[in-house]
Amino acid sequence: MVGQGALRECLADPEVERVLAVGRSELGQAHQKIREIVHKNLFDFIDIEIELQGYDACFFCLGVSSAGMNEPDYRRVTYNLTLAAARLLANLNPNMTFIYVSGMGTDSTGRGRSMWARVKGQTENALLALPFKAYMFRPGFIQPLHGIRSKTLSYRILYAIVGPIYPILRALFPKYVTTTEEMGKAMLQVVKNGGANRVLESQDIHRLAMMD
Repeated sequence: MVGQGALRECLADPEVERVLAVGRSELGQAHQKIREIVHKNLFDFIDIEIELQGYDACFFCLGVSSAGMNEPDYRRVTYNLTLAAARLLANLNPNMTFIYVSGMGTDSTGRGRSMWARVKGQTENALLALPFKAYMFRPGFIQPLHGIRSKTLSYRILYAIVGPIYPILRALFPKYVTTTEEMGKAMLQVVKNGGANRVLESQDIHRLAMMD
């Protein structure tokens, strides 16, 4: 869902020359800026390594809910998969800006009691130690806009219920809610102008989006 929002803003921004979309399935969207690679094994990019060179930024929007998962399985997808991509990209494009979509409540110590927050924190710390410009986005509730839908059924149900009262949530809890549009715009702002902090919470994301 976040990836769809980021892609929409990239395609709308005249300063973005091209977008390489790498995923396990086709986007189902055609645009003159988009070049697409369907790559089934996201733990190993050696077969497409040459295709990943020369890019200014990576918006890493892949993620999975921890619901019903044990820690080894969640860590494999959240930490191992992310670092497999990030380490290669840091080597190929050391001047790249890498944006990782984490989540509000992530545990920066990497040692807390909450499993998902602990693993996310360990992932963030490993990314921040790599030799490129890495930024951690920690949104809270994200409202999908412009026809964007989550691929997760439970999330789609949640958004259908919450959508009508989103303006109220935004007014009451401005620090905890954002939109897919704001996420995409804030990502582009960080790539273009950098960020004051490497870890960005919802209020930081909102502020950056308003600078567009």
